Amino acid sequence: MTTPATPTGPDATRRPPLHWAWIVAATAFVTLVGAAAFRSVPGVLIEPLHEEFGWSHGLIGSAVSLNLMLFGLISPFAAALMDRFGVRPVVTFALVTVSVGSGLTVFMTQAWQLILCWGLLVGIGTGSMSMAFVATVTSRWFVARRGLVSGILTAGNATGQLIFLPVVAWFATNHGWRTAALLASAAALAVVPLVLLFLRNHPADLGLRALGATDADPGPPPHQQVGSSAGRALSVLRDAARSRTFWLLSGGFAICGMTTNGLIATHFVPAAHDHGMPATTAASLLAVVGVFDIVGTIASGWLTDKVDPRLLLVGYYVLRGVGLMTLPALMAPHVEPSMLVFIIIYGLDWVATVPPTVALCREWFGAASGPIVFGWVFASHQVGAAVAATGAGLVRDLTGGYDPAFYAAAGLCAVAAWMSYAIRRRVEPAAVVS
Repeated sequence: MTTPATPTGPDATRRPPLHWAWIVAATAFVTLVGAAAFRSVPGVLIEPLHEEFGWSHGLIGSAVSLNLMLFGLISPFAAALMDRFGVRPVVTFALVTVSVGSGLTVFMTQAWQLILCWGLLVGIGTGSMSMAFVATVTSRWFVARRGLVSGILTAGNATGQLIFLPVVAWFATNHGWRTAALLASAAALAVVPLVLLFLRNHPADLGLRALGATDADPGPPPHQQVGSSAGRALSVLRDAARSRTFWLLSGGFAICGMTTNGLIATHFVPAAHDHGMPATTAASLLAVVGVFDIVGTIASGWLTDKVDPRLLLVGYYVLRGVGLMTLPALMAPHVEPSMLVFIIIYGLDWVATVPPTVALCREWFGAASGPIVFGWVFASHQVGAAVAATGAGLVRDLTGGYDPAFYAAAGLCAVAAWMSYAIRRRVEPAAVVS
């Protein structure tokens, strides 16, 4: 017997006090925070690994680059796997892989082991539950409040990483970097029971409709995929790549990755340390970025439901570029008020770009294929992050400082603002990408 999607009869007017969509969203939020634990480790441990093993900043940055690149490139394939096998098994596999990769780092003695653990294993694990996971959950479970929920989940992904930074830095300073890596491993593994208990693939699995669903906008139906997951992801890319909008979104998002995960998240702590600031203090500043990121990203999600998302992206990239241009002048051994202003503004802007980008992907490519398209757009984000993680490390090795990297990133933000403005709004219904 097929369970009806909408209740009928005398109980039709009864509504549960809490739609299951909110439980799924809460579980996804905790999942993203737990997975972010390991992603907070590299920026703090660059100096300890450099001191213990003698590895250069560029070499350590290359392991981080592989992690960041896989974090993005795995994303569209993970979205297709979620179509085929369901969200819960994919996310469970991802968390276990992150935990194993993080735990194995305590045994490494060679550079290739760093690349295997930090780069390959954790890159695959985190990539399986990156921003495409956010797009999948919001697309399937929410019709109303899509922008707001995408902002909240995005905040969980980025803020978890930044809030863990002072904790990881404290453990690394007082108990060694291996203890910090084990802490991250345990944090990822601890989330698995919540995923198994509460995460569900689609509202239809519970006989429900998405929150706010109507006959005009019922949300994507279950079991979208026909054929292999890889084939689905690649066919979506093939069709989306014919659109000018796809390349404008991807180019802007690549610059977004360069100026957040690649540059600031990876190199802010060693850059501040170069100016005499203790690593724990610098890590605490990034945690403050995480706190304000919650406010900024949720506000961005709310604004995305009301304002042209293209204009939001223009404003975010301009603000970020101004901040990066001034950052070299703000570096000092102690935290000055001007640095706090930068941290607050950069926090509000950190991943505020995600909700409007998700909205534009859905607007142009439809509810069914939008999450996979966003997965490919997010892949460009991580490619950009990988380039910046390695590039900034090489700049540091060659020049003895990070200032040229900050100035170059500021200029790229102006390019991203132009690319966002060049996107046209789509007034007709989006065609479904096969």
